[in-house]
Amino acid sequence: MKNSVIYLGLALVTFVNVATASNNTSVVKNQVAVSAVYDDGTPLVVAVSKGDIDTVKKFIEYGANVNEKSDDMSPLMTAARYNKVEIIKVLLAAGARPSDKNEKGYTALKFAQLSNATEAIALLKDAK
Repeated sequence: MKNSVIYLGLALVTFVNVATASNNTSVVKNQVAVSAVYDDGTPLVVAVSKGDIDTVKKFIEYGANVNEKSDDMSPLMTAARYNKVEIIKVLLAAGARPSDKNEKGYTALKFAQLSNATEAIALLKDAK
């Protein structure tokens, strides 16, 4: 599955680059619209839930929205839920908003608390 996500991301980047190169009226650089939803969520959320920090960094580098919700959870909420501390740091550095809430009113910190993710709780409390 990880390879499939990586190949999908790279294929999307290639498609966007080819489409941009053939259209001289506008130039889009390093933006990828990753909106396809899989059983587990967007490719970024899948990479976060699997703890694949290199793929997370690649998706961010290619313009994935770090605040896009999938199944009512942002990538930061997913990382907090699974105590992925290094990924939380990467997402925060890329502009993830720790104060965002889902439909139930839960923040990433709340998901960390519900999962007893002590390291994530400490990091998210400092990020406020």
